[in-house]
Amino acid sequence: MKPIYGVGVNDKKYPAYVNGKPTKEYDLWRHMLQRCYCQKYHTKKPTYVGCSVSEKFKHYSFFYEWVNQQIGFGVDGFHLDKDILIPNNKLYSEDVCVFVPHEINTFFNDCDNARGEFPIGVNFHKASGKFRALCSVNGKQQHLGLFSTAKEAFTAYKQFKEALSKEIAKKWQPQIDNRVYAAMMLWGV
Repeated sequence: MKPIYGVGVNDKKYPAYVNGKPTKEYDLWRHMLQRCYCQKYHTKKPTYVGCSVSEKFKHYSFFYEWVNQQIGFGVDGFHLDKDILIPNNKLYSEDVCVFVPHEINTFFNDCDNARGEFPIGVNFHKASGKFRALCSVNGKQQHLGLFSTAKEAFTAYKQFKEALSKEIAKKWQPQIDNRVYAAMMLWGV
């Protein structure tokens, strides 16, 4: 049997397809392997270069059993995440992967590569000659104010983003893994 993306082992203990359609478990497993091991995928999404999967996750039967015990698996709008519990983590594993709603998943996207010369959450507002603090909230930029220095603008961004983390954690607490809630309550820019 040929390994999936060169590493994945479908040991056939659990179904991968039902009525010709991939199961939720198999689809999730296959896409996780693709993000880590498909060169073509890396050209489209270079942030996944260097990512890998734990030895246990390389086996579909282990992943299948693990995923069916996770809070949030199969819930509409929830996504598998590998780096909320350990920021910048590159390993998908049973110890650090969690399911989170889209709102939490996108909360941590900081657009490092796109922000330019100023600190995160800060840009220069030419019309006013001041530094502007902005934060994305549910996909929409929220203006936090204009400031004399980039440092002041960053401080406003930092305070807002950290308070927002706690607010979102409290909102989703009944539906998310306790580790996600704890990480968000302690999270800082």
